[in-house]
Amino acid sequence: MTTFIIEGGHQLKGSIQPQGAKNEALQILCAVLLTPEIVTIHNIPDIIDVNKLISLLQNLGVKINKIGSGSYTFQADDINLKYLESPEFKEDGKGLRGSIMIVGPLLARFGKGYIPKPGGDKIGRRRLDTHFEGFINLGAKFRYNREDHFYGVEADRLKGTYMLLDEASVTGTANIVMAAVLAEGTTTIYNAACEPYLQQLCKMLNRMGANISGVGSNMLIIEGVDALKGTEHKMLPDMIEIGSWIGLAAMTKSELTIKNVSWDDLGQIPNVFRKLGITVERSGDDIHIPAHKDGYEIQNYIDGSILTVSDAPWPGFTPDLLSIVLVVATQARGAVLVHQKMFESRLFFVDKLIDMGAKIILCDPHRATVIGHDFKSTLKGTTMTSPDIRAGVSLLIAALSAKGTSTIHNIEQIDRGYERIDERLRAIGAKIKRVS
Repeated sequence: MTTFIIEGGHQLKGSIQPQGAKNEALQILCAVLLTPEIVTIHNIPDIIDVNKLISLLQNLGVKINKIGSGSYTFQADDINLKYLESPEFKEDGKGLRGSIMIVGPLLARFGKGYIPKPGGDKIGRRRLDTHFEGFINLGAKFRYNREDHFYGVEADRLKGTYMLLDEASVTGTANIVMAAVLAEGTTTIYNAACEPYLQQLCKMLNRMGANISGVGSNMLIIEGVDALKGTEHKMLPDMIEIGSWIGLAAMTKSELTIKNVSWDDLGQIPNVFRKLGITVERSGDDIHIPAHKDGYEIQNYIDGSILTVSDAPWPGFTPDLLSIVLVVATQARGAVLVHQKMFESRLFFVDKLIDMGAKIILCDPHRATVIGHDFKSTLKGTTMTSPDIRAGVSLLIAALSAKGTSTIHNIEQIDRGYERIDERLRAIGAKIKRVS
């Protein structure tokens, strides 16, 4: 197990470049399975979850060549389908939540796709029904081996159809889209997710020869084609990391510039942090956060009632940043209700913040009320364990703002989603050390 030792209470200064988007990478990398031609992808983040998926693709027979920092070529012209039924695949696949998205491309191109029950963050139920109901609607036969939690779908040729998704699942929509692009006829997906990363996937597939319309809306219409060709694609910056750096700047009263953020794809993120009283300035395609020497004050609603920050499917506020909002609120002037609607275990890390001196009332698994200290009382350094990617980074931000030294164990969880985070933080003045 690897650990971070953090000396808190230091102001940071400088600029930081966000990595490529983790959630986009997991979709885009699976799409290389849809063509035997070469696909070149740039701005791939060097993080555990993405590297696991690249390794899984390599084991499937995809030819992978690193051509530069964050840039790879992929060619899926000799896929080893026997690997899908091997004990090795059952072990490799279950260690990564994103592995579910290989099923759609494999089903579309080869007529079968298998996956063990995937792992990932322990943040509550994350059901797979939307994925498999979509495949069944397209004509696939579904089977599930309860003994070893192994899912499978098979079809000679998928057929386009109309479907209304029971939830606007991002990974579910991506998986169904990747299956439908090679299906016979027209597929209409209503209540589709429309996140920027899904838009990126659809644009890439269209460049490969797919025929997808309605991109950016909640209704996608896909005219099936016989085959797709190669393409080149560059990933967006990671919006969750961008939000994390905004929170870090505010909590440490630091002046930071976040470079090349793709402002037009940030949606509600700048607005939500402004409601918490944080100054978020646009400078070209950069974000500038001035040092908040006098702190920051949470805005109440017009009628004076307490601000509520809650998550929702795009264009609502992403659930991945609610833990950052919660930490930032611990030093604000005022109070906020954080309502995590989409996952029921994501707020359970607040006990660690309470141990550090934060004023938080955990109302139930979905809601927490935070009463800010206004920096009149600093958080205290402590020893804690990272439960998942986003909570881990939230605890790291709390530790960097705290008085004294903090220890965070199980930082492999943070490494799953953040590239060389300790090196990049040291470059802007953070006192952070990685130890085994």
